[in-house]
Amino acid sequence: MRMCSIASGSSGNCIFAGSDNSHILIDAGISGKRIQNGLEELGIKPQELEGIFITHEHMDHIQGIGVMSRRFSVPIYATEKTIAAIKRNTTVGTIDEDLFQVICPDQPLTIGDLTVEPIHVSHDAVDPVMYKIQNNDRSMAVVTDLGTYDNYLIDKLKGIHVLLLEANHDVRMLEMGTYPYPLKQRILSDRGHLSNETSGRLLCEVLHDRFHTVMLGHLSKENNYERLAYETVRLEITLGDTPYSGSDFPLHVARRDEPSECIYF
Repeated sequence: MRMCSIASGSSGNCIFAGSDNSHILIDAGISGKRIQNGLEELGIKPQELEGIFITHEHMDHIQGIGVMSRRFSVPIYATEKTIAAIKRNTTVGTIDEDLFQVICPDQPLTIGDLTVEPIHVSHDAVDPVMYKIQNNDRSMAVVTDLGTYDNYLIDKLKGIHVLLLEANHDVRMLEMGTYPYPLKQRILSDRGHLSNETSGRLLCEVLHDRFHTVMLGHLSKENNYERLAYETVRLEITLGDTPYSGSDFPLHVARRDEPSECIYF
């Protein structure tokens, strides 16, 4: 399998996941042109995509789905409520009704030789999900846009090999920053975003001896920076109640405006 972040951040998100034979996107929150360019860097033609899986309806996750669906007839997978919210958003343009495919949390579906499982998360959207993708004995997950985690989520993530995990903000930077108070409260709430520290604590819960790689994503442009997220998460692992240290596994930070290193596993 392989995973590549084409873009990840508060201004746009698009993650490629696939095997040798099957290719999907998790979200399409950047322009269609940037998505196409990112795929071409991976040697993938947009026509080869077998689906775009949408986590929720916020614009930094759906900006490019209209172009991608109209130009390449790529099916769009999302929950029923998320599809309804996308249809109400006129900025994405008209999308062929037949391209929408309804998915349900905890009900895996088969796309080529991939098994994709939508998993419910807590975020301020109508029906947000994350996705776990499996091919034979290899698995990965894209976990962003959640304000908290629980045993349900930890159980879903146990045993995975590659994880793209949100490390959205540094709490002190957010509290001292220029955001309006209501926005700060929303980000810090259980329906907001994971901080660097919380990201590290969640990672501690799912590490195992066969874990391969973690990539931190969805960093805030205003309230975080790459080195801080990297060092904070590594420290949480090293100091946490776990037999592992922050240097035991490769840890990357997804780039905001260009494709990140492709992870093969």
